[in-house]
Amino acid sequence: MKKMIIATVSVLSMAVAAYAAEVEGIVTNYDPATRMIVLESGQAFTVTEGVELNALQPGGTVVITHDDGSTDATSVEVVQ
Repeated sequence: MKKMIIATVSVLSMAVAAYAAEVEGIVTNYDPATRMIVLESGQAFTVTEGVELNALQPGGTVVITHDDGSTDATSVEVVQ
């Protein structure tokens, strides 16, 4: 039973990871009213509620995690 639970958890975590994508880029604009981040590449992401954006500034480098096929940012990490 324990092996079956471990196998199930492994498969589920791989499935979740398969649907997430990451983008690294330089922030050109952030609009707090719409919670939209625009990168130098022209890509734009809407930051989902609950994601902290304390050190986010234009010109800074970020890694944005989003659902594959979506522009909803589920995580934003400022790269130092």
